[in-house]
Amino acid sequence: MIDEFAKANLHGRLRRDREALLWKLEGLSEYDARRPLTATGTNLLGLVKHVATVEARYFGEVFGRPSPQPLPRWQDSDGSDQWATGDETREQIIGFYRRTWEHSDATIDELPLDAPGHVPWWPEPHANTNLFAILVHVLGESVRHAGHADILRESLDGRTGLRAEHERPIDEEARAAHWAKIERAARSAAPIKA
Repeated sequence: MIDEFAKANLHGRLRRDREALLWKLEGLSEYDARRPLTATGTNLLGLVKHVATVEARYFGEVFGRPSPQPLPRWQDSDGSDQWATGDETREQIIGFYRRTWEHSDATIDELPLDAPGHVPWWPEPHANTNLFAILVHVLGESVRHAGHADILRESLDGRTGLRAEHERPIDEEARAAHWAKIERAARSAAPIKA
C-alpha cells in the first residue's frame, strides 16, 4: 500500500513540475525562449529539450523500453540536448517533451517501484537500480531545471511563480524596495573596499 502511495505522490510531483517548466515558455518570443542567458549558454527552450531527453533515457533505456523518438546514443552526448538549433521549432521540442511524458508515464504506471533497471552511464556499483530510485532521480533533475527556468524567466521579464493561477501582478516599486533592503544588508555584512 505504501508503495502505491509513494509512486502516486512522486509521479504527481513529476507531472506538476513538467507543466511548470513548460509554463516558463509561455508568452516569450522565439529569441527569448532560445537565447543564452548565462555564461554557459543556459536557455529556456534548451532546458525543456534537456529535461525531455533525460526523462526519455531514464524511463526508457534504463528499463529496456527505448523511447519511441530516436535519441542519439548516450555515449555520444555532446551537449546538443541543451539548446535548440535554428531548424528545431518550439512546437517540435514541446511535442517531444509531451511524447516523452506519455512514454514515461506508461513505464511508471506499468512497473512496480522495485522493478530493476540498469543505468549504463552510472558508475559501478550504482548502475543497477530500480524504478523508485529513478523516479526520485528524475524528479530531482526536473525540479533542478525548473528552478533554473524560474530564474531565467524572472531575469527576462520579471515573471515568477510555479503556475499561472498563482501568478500575481508585478509591483515594481515593492520589488525595488525589497531588492534595496537586501543590497543594504549585503553591503553592511561585507563592506566594499575602496
